[in-house]
Amino acid sequence: MIMSDLADASTTEIMQKKTQHKKLTLRQILQRGLLITIGAVLMAVGLEIFLVPNNVIDGGITGISIMLSYITGWKLGIFLFILNLPFFFIGYKQIGKTFALSTLYGILILSITTTLLHHVPAFTQDILLASAFGGMILGIGVGMVIRYGGSLDGTEILAILASKKLPFSVGEIVMFFNLFILGSAGFVFSWDRAMYSIIAYFVAYKTMDIVIAGLDESKFVWIISDEFNDIGEAIMNRLGRGVTFLAGEGAYSGDDKKVIFCVINRLEEAKLKEIVKSFDPSAFLAVGDIAEVRGGRFKKKDIH
Repeated sequence: MIMSDLADASTTEIMQKKTQHKKLTLRQILQRGLLITIGAVLMAVGLEIFLVPNNVIDGGITGISIMLSYITGWKLGIFLFILNLPFFFIGYKQIGKTFALSTLYGILILSITTTLLHHVPAFTQDILLASAFGGMILGIGVGMVIRYGGSLDGTEILAILASKKLPFSVGEIVMFFNLFILGSAGFVFSWDRAMYSIIAYFVAYKTMDIVIAGLDESKFVWIISDEFNDIGEAIMNRLGRGVTFLAGEGAYSGDDKKVIFCVINRLEEAKLKEIVKSFDPSAFLAVGDIAEVRGGRFKKKDIH
């Protein structure tokens, strides 16, 4: 009985070690710090050289900070740091130590850089150009920070907490919160500035999405066909992509099926459809988007 208890304790200890968070290496820490620094500086440039001088705001805590800075005359960096600081502690409890420290560092760099750039003149006085390019630069910066484990705005952390008590999803809460903030710009500045702010926010959001997901735009493909061998071989030879055969069963017919799974890029989609159609015009084909692909045998081989 004692030996059994010792064995159970040993097994539990091993499982705990396996599930413990692995510390980042020095190289990973330096890489993360550098990229978060670049992201925070880019966001500061988008704000202080494009958006803020033209009275255009972003969504979230950043938008509130811009309006408070305009009303009080205080530096934008002060509000960015003070208003985002509580989310450092919330992020520590909700997501983890690494995320919280990365967020704190990113916000600190953002606050300092916006203060240093405060007296730099606007790059352009054209409101539309400022909204588009300011939103783009801001989106790249925010996307880089999120991609490498941090955050520069506490809106989503707040939405995660609120979603536990409200019958709305995180995305719906963020959207409502940002619509309220962007609409408030009409009272603080003017209604045309509020509309330009919506443009800047939309550009920043889409750019951020691209940066986080990556530019590769990989796609996954499911194919069900009796000609699976020929189709799989053609995909490997003509596209240079690896395929995986999965065992399936038709729910209605009860017949055994082979399912082909593979990953391609968007430029190869048309050619893959052509391959499938040439072997089996009635084959089942499903194509979907993938944010990121790592490891495995998904790397493209040379086609000879």
